[in-house]
Amino acid sequence: MVEPAAVSPAEPPRPSPPLLADGAHGAPAYAALDLGTNNCRLLVGRPAGRGFSVLDSLSQAVRLGEGLEETGALDPAAMDRAAAALAACAERLARWRVAGQAAVATEACRRATNGAEFLARVRRETGISIAIISPREEALLAIESCAPLLARAATNGGRAPRRALLFDIGGGSTELAWLRLNPAGRPAMMGCASIPVGVVTLAERYGREAGTAAGYAAMTAATAPLLAPFERVHCIAREIRQAEATGVLLLGTSGTVTTLAAIALSLPRYRRSLVDGACLSREEASRALAQLSALDPGGLLSHPCIGPDRATFVLPGAAIFAAILETWPAPQLVVADRGLREGLLLRIMRAQGHPRGGACHLP
Repeated sequence: MVEPAAVSPAEPPRPSPPLLADGAHGAPAYAALDLGTNNCRLLVGRPAGRGFSVLDSLSQAVRLGEGLEETGALDPAAMDRAAAALAACAERLARWRVAGQAAVATEACRRATNGAEFLARVRRETGISIAIISPREEALLAIESCAPLLARAATNGGRAPRRALLFDIGGGSTELAWLRLNPAGRPAMMGCASIPVGVVTLAERYGREAGTAAGYAAMTAATAPLLAPFERVHCIAREIRQAEATGVLLLGTSGTVTTLAAIALSLPRYRRSLVDGACLSREEASRALAQLSALDPGGLLSHPCIGPDRATFVLPGAAIFAAILETWPAPQLVVADRGLREGLLLRIMRAQGHPRGGACHLP
């Protein structure tokens, strides 16, 4: 489960960093790469305390899943875009002497008949070996990176939450994970599911209508029934009704929820430090949804917290979140501007013997 940080507005390209020796600043560098349906994301970091400091990052919209809904295969132009972005990632990796790295691909490559063939091409051209991971693995990696936010919610005073529903609205699918929390907020996954709708699939399915109020309503209505099987298995809505105020939380990691948080906080421009870990009430999240869904295409394009690269996909993502909120009206939403690549980086570091706490220290 796996935008951006996860899927916040596209990061501007950073200057190529100078070559660093392995032991510089007391710790080696590690790298994680996430190739999704819509974005290609690279993160290079160094252990810092029980988390990591970011040395370099890249998030580029490549629209790898463009046309996949119709043909079942990756489009040649989409593969070329993704290959070019991965070549840029390879150049950046060459400048860092990383002690370990991992690269994963998600829904687009899972579904595409030529997904494995494309990844073989990437390995030949760039030297980057990318593994296709399962939806369950996506969920676990998102949990890995977001766990500290749950711990923070558990220690913020008041009654500690005992359950959380984590959701990651991706390009080709939406991942769900139902979590049990101990008193310190540490999660254990009780169940997960992959819902076959994401911002790219809905944008392609509804075309121009996806950017309209009528399309938003239609996409919300179409998504809600897809959530019903997960609800029937886990009875999450019943737990929400029975729990006291903060007994059950929603935890969202995607560009959709980070954008909604920026709108709810009335930010003049997107600021990760204010969004990551923000806690919105159900009413605040609903108001932000109403504000976002009321924007016309011009308003989406010009909004400082959205940007032109993501304007097409914002309302489809908002529709998916609206269906989630209708199905599971938890009183609070914790927003995560972190996701699969951060979780992957933490896992690499833990495998190398570094302590894991999950704090992300961004420059």
